[in-house]
Amino acid sequence: MKVLLSDAIEQQCIDILKSENLEVTLSPGLSPDQLKSVIGEYDALIVRSGTTVTADIIAAAKNLKVIGRAGAGVDNIDVDAATRKGIIVMNTPGGNTISTAEHTISMMLALARNIPQADASLKRGEWNRKKFLGMELFEKTLGILGLGKVGREVAVRCKAFGMKLLAFDPVLSADAAKDLGIELVGVKDLLRRSDIITIHTPLTNETRGIIGKSGFAICKKGVRIVNCARGGIVDEGALLDALNAGIVGGAALDVFVTEPPGDNPLLKHPKVIATPHLGASTEEAQEKVAEQVARQVADALHGRGVAGSVNADEFNKAMRAEVKPYLLLAEKFGLLVAQLKNGALRSLILRVHGGVLFESREILGAAFLKGMFSAVLEEPINYLNAPLIARERGIRLETIAGEKHENYSSLLSVRFETEKEKREISGTVFDNDRLRIVGIDGFHFEANPEGHLLFYSNVDRPGVVASVSRILAKASINIAGMSLGRYGVGREALTIMAVDSAIPATILAEIASVEGLLEVKTVFLGK
Repeated sequence: MKVLLSDAIEQQCIDILKSENLEVTLSPGLSPDQLKSVIGEYDALIVRSGTTVTADIIAAAKNLKVIGRAGAGVDNIDVDAATRKGIIVMNTPGGNTISTAEHTISMMLALARNIPQADASLKRGEWNRKKFLGMELFEKTLGILGLGKVGREVAVRCKAFGMKLLAFDPVLSADAAKDLGIELVGVKDLLRRSDIITIHTPLTNETRGIIGKSGFAICKKGVRIVNCARGGIVDEGALLDALNAGIVGGAALDVFVTEPPGDNPLLKHPKVIATPHLGASTEEAQEKVAEQVARQVADALHGRGVAGSVNADEFNKAMRAEVKPYLLLAEKFGLLVAQLKNGALRSLILRVHGGVLFESREILGAAFLKGMFSAVLEEPINYLNAPLIARERGIRLETIAGEKHENYSSLLSVRFETEKEKREISGTVFDNDRLRIVGIDGFHFEANPEGHLLFYSNVDRPGVVASVSRILAKASINIAGMSLGRYGVGREALTIMAVDSAIPATILAEIASVEGLLEVKTVFLGK
C-alpha cells in the first residue's frame, strides 16, 4: 500500500511507515491540481496545515482509505466529503498541548516585561531602562477563556507564579475547576476582573469576536491580552482601538484573522508583540505528532484498529438499524442542551424508554455528549472520545431506564440542571426516520429537531405569535413551521418556530421586547 506525504514532516514519520512495509512518497508543495492528478494511486494521505484537502481532491482519490493530519485541527480537510466516500479522517490531538501552553507563558512574560521592545531598543544603541518598566505576574488576576487541554496547562503554570485564576468554560463543571484552583465565572465577570486575559477557546460562531468593543469597555484599564489560540476570537479592529485609547496596556498575538497577516496595523503598534503562529512549533511537538500520525495510519491500513478518527464511529456501525435514528436524536439533544442551557451544568440524566434503547444506553449517552461538545469545542468529537472528555471536565451523564411510556414504545429524554434552572427534553422517532421533539419542560408538542429554531416562552395571551411573526416577516425571515405548547389558558406557554435562516442579534432583541415574552433563544441543529 502507498502513502503520500504532501507536507514536510519529520523523518521518524517516514521511517515508521516504511517499517510497516508501506511505500512512502514525500512530495511537499504540490499544487491542488498536482495533488488531484496523483492522489488516485495512494491508499493514505498525510498532511499538515499546508495542504488543503478539498472535495475535488477527495473525489479523485480512487483508492484512498485514510487521511491523517499531523496536528489537532482538521479545518483544511473536507471531512464531510471524506465521510461520504468512506475515507477515515484522523488527527493527532494533544501532541502540541505543552508547546502551545509554554508559548503562551513565554508571550505573557515577554508582554509583562516589554522584552521584545527592550531588546530592539538596546540593539539600536539605546539605554532606556525607565521606558520599559514592567509588571510582576505575582498576585495578578489571570482570566483564562477556555479550559481545554492547553488552558488547563497554562493554569497549572500560572498558579506557580502565584497568580489568581479565573476562567470561563461553557462545559467544565464548577467542581472540576475548583480542583484546579480556578474560579469559574462568566465572560463579563472575567473581563471586568482580569489583569491579563489569555485565550484558549476554539474559533466558532459563538466565540468569534467574543472580546470586542463592548468587552473592552468593561475591562480594567491597562489589561493585557494574550492570544495563542485562533485569530478572530479577539476583534482585531476593536483591539487596535482599545490599545490606542489606553484601555489595553499591551497585546501578545501568535494568531491572526488572516495568516500571514500582511499589512496588519496591529503589527506596527508599539504595545503589541507578535509571533508567526508558533504555538506548536517546537521540535518535541512536531516529533510527537509525526510519530503519532504514522502509527495511526499504519494501524488503520493494516486493520489493527482506528485511533484519533474524527469521522469513523465504530460503535455506530455495530448498532442495529432501529437504534441508529435514536443516536442522531441523542446528538440533536446534545446540541440543543448546549445552546439552550443557562449556566454551568450540575447534573445530566439520560432516560431511555424501551428495551432496545436501554440495551444501547451507553452509545446513546456518547451520542448525546458528542452533540453537546461539538457545539462548543474545536477538537473533533466522536462516540469514543466524548465520554472521556466528559470525565476530564467533571461532567457526569447518568443513563437510566424509564418505565414503559403510555404514549410511545421508544422514547429518549434528557433532564439537565444548572445553578439557574432545571429542564427536560424528550423525543422519539416515527416511521424509522422522522426525528421529533415531543416534550420540553412538561409542554407537549411535535417539532422537527433540524435547522434554525427559535424558542420563546411567554404568558399565554392573544397576539404574541402574531407580533413575533410580524418582526420576522419585516426582517425577511421565513417561518418554515411552528409548534406550540401551554400549561393552560393565561398560563405559561412555549413556542418553537422553525425558520429558514439565522436570526440576527438585533432582530432577536426586538422579539425579546414583545410584551409577555419571558425568554427568547435561537439554536441551530444542523440538517
